[in-house]
Amino acid sequence: MPFTFGPEVALDRPAYIDPTARIFGRVSAGEGSSFWPYCVIRAEGAAVRIGRACNIQDGAVIHVGGGRGTMIGDYCSIAHRAVVHGAEIGDDCLVGIGAVVMDGAKVGRRCVVGAMALVPPGMEVPEGSVVTGVPGKIIATRDNFVATRRNALIYHRNALAYAEGRHDAWRGADFASWRSDVFQRLQNGEVVGI
Repeated sequence: MPFTFGPEVALDRPAYIDPTARIFGRVSAGEGSSFWPYCVIRAEGAAVRIGRACNIQDGAVIHVGGGRGTMIGDYCSIAHRAVVHGAEIGDDCLVGIGAVVMDGAKVGRRCVVGAMALVPPGMEVPEGSVVTGVPGKIIATRDNFVATRRNALIYHRNALAYAEGRHDAWRGADFASWRSDVFQRLQNGEVVGI
């Protein structure tokens, strides 16, 4: 097997696993999740649970912390170089590029943690929040569902293409049509999933 996994890792039909992904300990992930170049997930003293159709992007780090496990809901995007450490992330969230979510923090459903933001230890972020800055502050409250679900679905489509050795899923008329259709269905209130 070209991937480096520990014996307790349980991934349910992942959409894509890059050969450089490193996953160890009591880590589980729901159907259709994807694990991109150089992501690291470690769960030594507690467990990491990742939901369905999540994307753990390039260089992201997910770890347990302070005796706590880490929970990431369904349809979440953990962006490039982001860190989630002993925290809880609700369904349909986006943790932006280089953002850090620390021990004991709880991010509610449908939130966006902006690029380079720091969600400090123990912070509770209500559903539908947008968090930016260091330390993180809630700068807006809105329903982020359409944007976060759309991002997760785009990554899922790309992951399936990568699993086939194709790196072109975000190009061309077919992609533009698919993306437009998904966006319109989400805008119309349809809960689109994998």
